[in-house]
Order: sequence, then structure tokens, then C-alpha cells
Amino acid sequence: MSYILLLTAVFIGSLLVFIIKPGKKVVRLLLAFSGAYLLSVTILHLLPSVYAETTAYKKIGIFILIGIIIQSVLESFSKGAEHGHIHIHSEGKEFPTLLFISLCLHAFSEGLPIHHAGDNLLWAIVVHKIPIAFVLTTFLIQTKYSKKTTFIFLILFAFMSPLGLLLGDKIPFFTTYAKEITALIIGVFLHISTIILFEGSENHKFNLKKFTAILLGILLTIFTL
Repeated sequence: MSYILLLTAVFIGSLLVFIIKPGKKVVRLLLAFSGAYLLSVTILHLLPSVYAETTAYKKIGIFILIGIIIQSVLESFSKGAEHGHIHIHSEGKEFPTLLFISLCLHAFSEGLPIHHAGDNLLWAIVVHKIPIAFVLTTFLIQTKYSKKTTFIFLILFAFMSPLGLLLGDKIPFFTTYAKEITALIIGVFLHISTIILFEGSENHKFNLKKFTAILLGILLTIFTL
């Protein structure tokens, strides 16, 4: 079931581009909701659980910081796609291989701790992937890559998190260091979710719709944990 949910999230996000074609404001609200949900799951569930399983608090903290650094590096190649902003505007370029590799690594790493962390993390990733898949699909269409290239990219991207989930459950290395890997992913999520929530504020003005989306994401986490 977990594998199906991860694949379906990417499928839904891509399908929205062709069927509903929501505007930028709707996508930003969806991103704000997903960012709030991701941050809430990280703070209310992942952080307490990873610290409860160890007394090596400093070690876990170091891995969280490493996760933040890793995501910062990946983001320099992915151009911000993980938080819904791909800052590439020119058309007719060669396929952005570094963006592709970075996104796949990010998606793969997200899946690694799901078996260890449980359904709360799974749903956080599912909610996060829908707007990201929408932005990715929109980008690939606007840059006029072939349908074949777009399809292959999205299929490979969709299977990265399920692959991470599978290996995280079956490979001894990943099961042995599950706490450390979860701590790394916590750092990644903290980086992504905070950027999603605070990057899009225009002139630091209060946006009621965005605030409502964020509040809904937080409340949903509180009442479903």
C-alpha cells in the first residue's frame, strides 16, 4: 500500500497539470499546506521518536545538521524543485541532468526511513509530492522537452521513493543505521519545509489564504498523529 501511495502522489500531481490546470496561487497554497504538514510531522513525530530511541543526543543532532547541509548542496543542483520553485527559465537547453540526479537522490532518501518512522512520515511525503510533481510536470512542458523525455523523467522520479522504501526495509546497512538516516531526513525536511513556508512571502505582507493553508496543515497533523 505504501508503494502505491508514493506512486499515486506523483501521478496525481502530474495529472493536475493536464486536467485542472490550477494557477500559480493555488499551487502556492498547496505548497504552503504541504510544507506546514511536513514541518509538523517532523517536529511532532520524527524528532521525538528519533531522540526517544537513543541517548546519543549530540550524535543525532549532528546528523540532523548534516541533513540540512546535504539538502543545501542538492538544492544548488535541483534549482529549488524540492520546495516547488525551479529557477530555470530558458528553453531549448539540454536536459538538466544535475537537476534530474538531485531530485532522484532526494526522492530516494525520503523513502529510506519510512519503514522505520511509520505512516506519519509516509503521508507527509505523499502530501509533499503532489505539488512537487505538479511543478516538475509544468516545468518539463514549458521547456518543450519531448513527451518521451518528460514521461521517462516522471516515471523514474515516481519510483525513487518506493525504491528507497524497499531498500530501507531490506538492506541490513539501512536497517542498522535507521536512526541516523532518519535524523538526516529530519534535517532535509526542516530545510525544505521552512523554505516553503517563508520563501514565498511577498514584501513580508500577511497573506490570509497562505496563513489558513499553513494552519490547516498544522491542525491536520495534530489531530491525525
